[in-house]
Amino acid sequence: MEENTAATLSSALKKQKYHLVGSHSAVKRCKWLYESIINNRTCYKQKFYGIKSHRCIQMTPSLYYCTQQCLFCWRAQSGDLQVTWDETRIPKVDSPEAIVEGCLKAQEKILTGYKGNEKANWRKFQEALTPKQVAISLTGEPTLYEPLGELIRTFKQKGLTTFLVSNGTLPSKLSTLSKEPTQLYISVCAPNEQLYKRVCRPEFPSAWAKLNETLSLLQSFRCPTVIRTTLVKELNMNHVDEYAKLVEMANPTYIEAKAYMHIGFSNLRLGFERMPMHSEVKDFAKKLSEKTGYMIIHEAPESRVVLLSKLKKAIQVGSD
Repeated sequence: MEENTAATLSSALKKQKYHLVGSHSAVKRCKWLYESIINNRTCYKQKFYGIKSHRCIQMTPSLYYCTQQCLFCWRAQSGDLQVTWDETRIPKVDSPEAIVEGCLKAQEKILTGYKGNEKANWRKFQEALTPKQVAISLTGEPTLYEPLGELIRTFKQKGLTTFLVSNGTLPSKLSTLSKEPTQLYISVCAPNEQLYKRVCRPEFPSAWAKLNETLSLLQSFRCPTVIRTTLVKELNMNHVDEYAKLVEMANPTYIEAKAYMHIGFSNLRLGFERMPMHSEVKDFAKKLSEKTGYMIIHEAPESRVVLLSKLKKAIQVGSD
Protein backbone atom coordinates (compact mmCIF):
# COMPACT_ATOMS: atom_id res chain seq x y z
CA MET A 1 0.00 0.00 0.00
CA GLU A 2 1.35 3.40 -0.97
CA GLU A 3 2.31 5.77 1.83
CA ASN A 4 -0.26 8.44 0.86
CA THR A 5 -3.05 5.85 0.70
CA ALA A 6 -2.11 4.45 4.11
CA ALA A 7 -2.06 7.96 5.60
CA THR A 8 -5.51 8.78 4.18
CA LEU A 9 -6.99 5.56 5.48
CA SER A 10 -5.43 5.72 8.93
CA SER A 11 -6.56 9.34 9.37
CA ALA A 12 -10.16 8.48 8.45
CA LEU A 13 -10.24 5.40 10.67
CA LYS A 14 -8.78 7.20 13.67
CA LYS A 15 -11.60 9.75 13.35
CA GLN A 16 -14.01 6.79 13.60
CA LYS A 17 -12.26 5.74 16.86
CA TYR A 18 -10.28 2.81 15.45
CA HIS A 19 -7.14 2.03 17.44
CA LEU A 20 -4.57 0.90 14.88
CA VAL A 21 -2.34 -2.03 15.83
CA GLY A 22 0.80 -2.60 13.79
CA SER A 23 0.51 -2.40 10.00
CA HIS A 24 -2.79 -4.23 9.34
CA SER A 25 -4.75 -4.77 12.57
CA ALA A 26 -7.08 -2.67 14.70
CA VAL A 27 -9.32 -2.59 17.77
CA LYS A 28 -12.52 -0.56 18.05
CA ARG A 29 -14.69 -0.07 21.09
CA CYS A 30 -17.97 -1.93 20.64
CA LYS A 31 -20.95 0.14 21.73
CA TRP A 32 -21.99 -2.75 23.99
CA LEU A 33 -18.78 -2.40 26.01
CA TYR A 34 -19.99 1.10 26.89
CA GLU A 35 -23.58 -0.01 27.41
CA SER A 36 -22.54 -2.82 29.74
CA ILE A 37 -20.28 -0.68 31.95
CA ILE A 38 -22.47 2.45 31.99
CA ASN A 39 -26.07 1.27 31.53
CA ASN A 40 -25.91 -2.43 32.48
CA ARG A 41 -27.19 -3.44 29.02
CA THR A 42 -25.53 -6.34 27.22
CA CYS A 43 -25.11 -7.43 23.63
CA TYR A 44 -26.73 -10.41 21.98
CA LYS A 45 -23.51 -12.45 22.26
CA GLN A 46 -23.85 -12.36 26.04
CA LYS A 47 -27.56 -13.16 25.89
CA PHE A 48 -27.06 -16.01 23.44
CA TYR A 49 -23.67 -17.50 24.33
CA GLY A 50 -22.68 -16.18 27.76
CA ILE A 51 -19.94 -13.85 26.49
CA LYS A 52 -19.43 -10.91 28.83
CA SER A 53 -19.89 -7.69 26.84
CA HIS A 54 -17.61 -5.64 29.10
CA ARG A 55 -14.78 -8.17 28.77
CA CYS A 56 -14.86 -8.48 24.97
CA ILE A 57 -12.32 -7.07 22.49
CA GLN A 58 -13.55 -6.28 18.98
CA MET A 59 -10.60 -6.55 16.56
CA THR A 60 -9.38 -7.44 13.10
CA PRO A 61 -6.03 -8.70 11.75
CA SER A 62 -7.00 -7.55 8.22
CA LEU A 63 -8.09 -3.93 8.58
CA TYR A 64 -7.72 -2.88 4.94
CA TYR A 65 -8.02 -6.27 3.27
CA CYS A 66 -10.89 -8.46 2.10
CA THR A 67 -11.97 -10.74 -0.74
CA GLN A 68 -15.37 -9.02 -1.03
CA GLN A 69 -16.73 -5.48 -1.25
CA CYS A 70 -20.11 -6.07 0.37
CA LEU A 71 -22.65 -3.29 -0.11
CA PHE A 72 -23.63 -3.44 3.57
CA CYS A 73 -20.11 -3.48 5.03
CA TRP A 74 -19.02 -0.61 7.25
CA ARG A 75 -15.32 -0.89 6.36
CA ALA A 76 -13.43 1.53 4.14
CA GLN A 77 -13.22 -0.11 0.72
CA SER A 78 -10.86 0.66 -2.12
CA GLY A 79 -12.26 3.75 -3.86
CA ASP A 80 -14.34 5.03 -0.92
CA LEU A 81 -11.93 7.84 -0.01
CA GLN A 82 -10.62 8.56 -3.52
CA VAL A 83 -7.72 6.17 -2.89
CA THR A 84 -7.29 2.62 -4.17
CA TRP A 85 -5.21 -0.38 -3.13
CA ASP A 86 -5.02 -4.16 -3.54
CA GLU A 87 -7.50 -5.39 -0.94
CA THR A 88 -6.74 -9.08 -1.39
CA ARG A 89 -3.15 -9.25 -0.11
CA ILE A 90 -1.59 -8.21 3.19
CA PRO A 91 1.89 -7.06 2.06
CA LYS A 92 3.61 -6.94 5.44
CA VAL A 93 2.59 -9.55 8.02
CA ASP A 94 2.90 -8.73 11.72
CA SER A 95 3.47 -11.58 14.19
CA PRO A 96 0.54 -13.01 16.20
CA GLU A 97 2.34 -12.09 19.44
CA ALA A 98 2.71 -8.45 18.38
CA ILE A 99 -0.95 -8.25 17.34
CA VAL A 100 -2.24 -9.78 20.59
CA GLU A 101 -0.10 -7.48 22.74
CA GLY A 102 -1.14 -4.50 20.66
CA CYS A 103 -4.82 -5.40 20.99
CA LEU A 104 -4.58 -5.77 24.78
CA LYS A 105 -2.86 -2.38 25.05
CA ALA A 106 -5.46 -0.77 22.78
CA GLN A 107 -8.30 -2.19 24.86
CA GLU A 108 -6.64 -0.91 28.03
CA LYS A 109 -6.38 2.54 26.46
CA ILE A 110 -10.07 2.43 25.49
CA LEU A 111 -11.01 1.56 29.07
CA THR A 112 -9.09 4.45 30.66
CA GLY A 113 -11.95 6.74 29.71
CA TYR A 114 -14.25 5.00 32.19
CA LYS A 115 -12.00 5.46 35.21
CA GLY A 116 -13.41 8.87 36.10
CA ASN A 117 -16.97 8.25 34.90
CA GLU A 118 -19.34 8.40 37.87
CA LYS A 119 -21.92 6.32 35.97
CA ALA A 120 -19.49 3.44 35.42
CA ASN A 121 -20.04 0.14 37.20
CA TRP A 122 -16.75 -0.11 39.09
CA ARG A 123 -16.83 -3.92 39.35
CA LYS A 124 -17.39 -4.27 35.61
CA PHE A 125 -14.68 -1.72 34.88
CA GLN A 126 -12.19 -3.69 36.97
CA GLU A 127 -13.20 -6.96 35.26
CA ALA A 128 -12.95 -5.33 31.83
CA LEU A 129 -9.26 -4.68 32.44
CA THR A 130 -8.80 -8.45 32.08
CA PRO A 131 -10.57 -9.31 28.79
CA LYS A 132 -11.94 -12.83 28.38
CA GLN A 133 -13.25 -12.79 24.81
CA VAL A 134 -12.11 -11.51 21.43
CA ALA A 135 -14.34 -11.10 18.39
CA ILE A 136 -12.16 -11.43 15.30
CA SER A 137 -14.80 -9.69 13.26
CA LEU A 138 -14.32 -5.93 13.11
CA THR A 139 -13.60 -5.49 9.39
CA GLY A 140 -11.96 -7.32 6.51
CA GLU A 141 -11.44 -11.04 5.89
CA PRO A 142 -9.28 -12.58 8.66
CA THR A 143 -8.26 -15.64 6.64
CA LEU A 144 -6.09 -13.35 4.51
CA TYR A 145 -3.82 -13.21 7.57
CA GLU A 146 -1.62 -16.27 7.09
CA PRO A 147 -0.82 -17.20 10.74
CA LEU A 148 -4.50 -16.90 11.79
CA GLY A 149 -4.44 -20.20 13.68
CA GLU A 150 -1.45 -19.02 15.70
CA LEU A 151 -3.22 -15.73 16.42
CA ILE A 152 -6.17 -17.69 17.82
CA ARG A 153 -3.79 -19.89 19.82
CA THR A 154 -1.99 -16.85 21.25
CA PHE A 155 -5.27 -15.26 22.34
CA LYS A 156 -6.24 -18.56 24.00
CA GLN A 157 -2.90 -18.69 25.84
CA LYS A 158 -3.83 -15.28 27.27
CA GLY A 159 -7.08 -16.76 28.57
CA LEU A 160 -9.44 -15.42 25.89
CA THR A 161 -12.17 -17.22 23.99
CA THR A 162 -12.38 -16.39 20.27
CA PHE A 163 -15.25 -15.84 17.84
CA LEU A 164 -13.98 -15.87 14.25
CA VAL A 165 -16.11 -14.36 11.47
CA SER A 166 -15.20 -15.25 7.87
CA ASN A 167 -16.87 -14.76 4.51
CA GLY A 168 -15.89 -18.32 3.56
CA THR A 169 -14.17 -17.48 0.29
CA LEU A 170 -10.86 -19.08 1.31
CA PRO A 171 -11.85 -22.61 2.41
CA SER A 172 -8.27 -23.90 2.23
CA LYS A 173 -7.26 -21.39 4.91
CA LEU A 174 -10.12 -22.37 7.21
CA SER A 175 -9.64 -26.11 6.75
CA THR A 176 -5.93 -25.89 7.65
CA LEU A 177 -6.19 -23.65 10.73
CA SER A 178 -3.60 -24.80 13.25
CA LYS A 179 -6.04 -23.86 16.03
CA GLU A 180 -9.82 -23.67 15.82
CA PRO A 181 -11.65 -20.69 17.32
CA THR A 182 -14.12 -21.11 20.17
CA GLN A 183 -16.89 -20.43 17.65
CA LEU A 184 -16.78 -20.05 13.87
CA TYR A 185 -19.10 -17.78 11.89
CA ILE A 186 -19.53 -17.94 8.11
CA SER A 187 -21.30 -15.01 6.50
CA VAL A 188 -23.93 -16.14 3.99
CA CYS A 189 -25.53 -12.95 2.74
CA ALA A 190 -27.05 -14.10 -0.53
CA PRO A 191 -29.07 -17.20 -1.49
CA ASN A 192 -27.66 -17.67 -5.00
CA GLU A 193 -24.72 -16.68 -7.18
CA GLN A 194 -26.53 -13.90 -9.04
CA LEU A 195 -27.51 -12.08 -5.84
CA TYR A 196 -24.15 -12.90 -4.26
CA LYS A 197 -22.32 -11.01 -7.01
CA ARG A 198 -24.67 -8.06 -6.59
CA VAL A 199 -24.65 -7.91 -2.76
CA CYS A 200 -21.19 -9.20 -1.79
CA ARG A 201 -19.26 -8.09 -4.88
CA PRO A 202 -16.47 -10.69 -4.70
CA GLU A 203 -12.95 -9.82 -5.80
CA PHE A 204 -12.48 -13.04 -7.80
CA PRO A 205 -14.84 -15.05 -10.05
CA SER A 206 -14.83 -18.38 -8.19
CA ALA A 207 -15.82 -16.87 -4.81
CA TRP A 208 -19.37 -18.30 -4.81
CA ALA A 209 -18.03 -21.80 -5.48
CA LYS A 210 -15.45 -21.31 -2.71
CA LEU A 211 -18.15 -20.21 -0.26
CA ASN A 212 -20.12 -23.36 -1.07
CA GLU A 213 -16.97 -25.41 -0.52
CA THR A 214 -16.60 -23.83 2.91
CA LEU A 215 -20.23 -24.63 3.75
CA SER A 216 -19.68 -28.26 2.77
CA LEU A 217 -16.67 -28.37 5.14
CA LEU A 218 -18.44 -26.80 8.10
CA GLN A 219 -19.44 -30.09 9.74
CA SER A 220 -15.78 -31.09 10.01
CA PHE A 221 -15.12 -28.40 12.64
CA ARG A 222 -15.20 -29.43 16.29
CA CYS A 223 -16.24 -25.97 17.52
CA PRO A 224 -19.80 -24.63 17.30
CA THR A 225 -20.49 -23.12 13.88
CA VAL A 226 -22.79 -20.32 12.77
CA ILE A 227 -24.25 -19.23 9.46
CA ARG A 228 -24.67 -15.44 9.73
CA THR A 229 -27.01 -13.66 7.34
CA THR A 230 -26.84 -9.86 7.20
CA LEU A 231 -30.27 -8.91 5.89
CA VAL A 232 -30.77 -5.85 3.70
CA LYS A 233 -34.29 -4.69 2.91
CA GLU A 234 -35.33 -5.07 -0.75
CA LEU A 235 -32.05 -6.79 -1.56
CA ASN A 236 -31.38 -10.22 -0.02
CA MET A 237 -34.37 -11.16 2.16
CA ASN A 238 -36.19 -13.32 -0.39
CA HIS A 239 -35.49 -16.79 -1.83
CA VAL A 240 -35.80 -18.52 1.56
CA ASP A 241 -35.89 -21.91 -0.17
CA GLU A 242 -32.39 -21.31 -1.56
CA TYR A 243 -31.08 -20.14 1.83
CA ALA A 244 -32.51 -23.35 3.29
CA LYS A 245 -30.53 -25.47 0.81
CA LEU A 246 -27.31 -23.75 1.89
CA VAL A 247 -28.17 -24.40 5.54
CA GLU A 248 -28.86 -28.06 4.74
CA MET A 249 -25.43 -28.34 3.08
CA ALA A 250 -23.61 -26.78 6.03
CA ASN A 251 -25.65 -28.16 8.94
CA PRO A 252 -24.34 -25.44 11.31
CA THR A 253 -24.90 -25.40 15.05
CA TYR A 254 -26.70 -22.06 14.72
CA ILE A 255 -28.15 -19.60 12.25
CA GLU A 256 -28.07 -15.91 13.08
CA ALA A 257 -30.45 -13.72 11.09
CA LYS A 258 -29.33 -10.14 11.64
CA ALA A 259 -30.36 -6.77 10.22
CA TYR A 260 -28.06 -4.57 8.21
CA MET A 261 -27.11 -1.48 10.22
CA HIS A 262 -26.63 1.87 8.48
CA ILE A 263 -23.21 2.75 9.90
CA GLY A 264 -19.64 3.48 8.81
CA PHE A 265 -18.77 3.53 5.13
CA SER A 266 -21.89 1.52 4.21
CA ASN A 267 -23.60 4.95 4.22
CA LEU A 268 -21.89 5.55 0.87
CA ARG A 269 -23.59 2.52 -0.68
CA LEU A 270 -26.97 2.01 1.01
CA GLY A 271 -29.67 4.26 2.39
CA PHE A 272 -31.06 4.30 5.93
CA GLU A 273 -34.32 2.80 4.64
CA ARG A 274 -32.50 -0.45 3.79
CA MET A 275 -32.34 -1.45 7.47
CA PRO A 276 -35.07 -4.02 8.21
CA MET A 277 -37.04 -3.74 11.44
CA HIS A 278 -36.69 -6.53 13.99
CA SER A 279 -40.18 -7.75 13.07
CA GLU A 280 -39.01 -8.20 9.46
CA VAL A 281 -35.90 -10.09 10.58
CA LYS A 282 -38.06 -12.33 12.75
CA ASP A 283 -40.44 -12.94 9.86
CA PHE A 284 -37.46 -14.06 7.73
CA ALA A 285 -36.28 -16.30 10.58
CA LYS A 286 -39.73 -17.90 10.92
CA LYS A 287 -39.84 -18.72 7.21
CA LEU A 288 -36.31 -20.16 7.37
CA SER A 289 -37.27 -22.17 10.45
CA GLU A 290 -40.19 -23.74 8.58
CA LYS A 291 -37.92 -24.75 5.70
CA THR A 292 -34.95 -26.06 7.73
CA GLY A 293 -36.32 -27.45 11.00
CA TYR A 294 -34.12 -25.05 12.96
CA MET A 295 -36.04 -23.58 15.90
CA ILE A 296 -36.02 -19.95 16.97
CA ILE A 297 -34.39 -20.24 20.41
CA HIS A 298 -33.51 -16.62 21.22
CA GLU A 299 -33.72 -13.06 19.92
CA ALA A 300 -32.33 -9.62 20.71
CA PRO A 301 -34.69 -6.93 19.38
CA GLU A 302 -32.26 -4.12 20.32
CA SER A 303 -29.73 -5.61 17.87
CA ARG A 304 -32.35 -6.87 15.41
CA VAL A 305 -31.02 -10.41 15.52
CA VAL A 306 -32.70 -13.81 15.83
CA LEU A 307 -30.95 -17.07 16.77
CA LEU A 308 -32.03 -20.42 15.31
CA SER A 309 -30.72 -23.86 16.22
CA LYS A 310 -31.62 -27.52 16.51
CA LEU A 311 -30.45 -27.23 20.11
CA LYS A 312 -33.02 -26.11 22.67
CA LYS A 313 -30.50 -23.72 24.22
CA ALA A 314 -27.25 -22.26 22.93
CA ILE A 315 -23.96 -23.57 24.31
CA GLN A 316 -22.62 -21.14 26.90
CA VAL A 317 -18.99 -20.60 25.94
CA GLY A 318 -18.41 -17.47 28.02
CA SER A 319 -16.27 -17.59 31.14
CA ASP A 320 -16.04 -15.41 34.27
